[in-house]
Amino acid sequence: MAEVTIEGRGDFERALKKFRMQCKKEGIVKKFKERQRYTKPSQKRREKAKRRKKG
Repeated sequence: MAEVTIEGRGDFERALKKFRMQCKKEGIVKKFKERQRYTKPSQKRREKAKRRKKG
């Protein structure tokens, strides 16, 4: 779980950037987008094979 604490009068923009980087590193946004719609298992296999072939 991504978590960022701001101490005192810390810079909110810097904390937000740090939070976004943590979310990206943990793959939270990617998982969320994948779970928005149901993807059939056969489609997942095709996409996986396509990525593997691509490089």
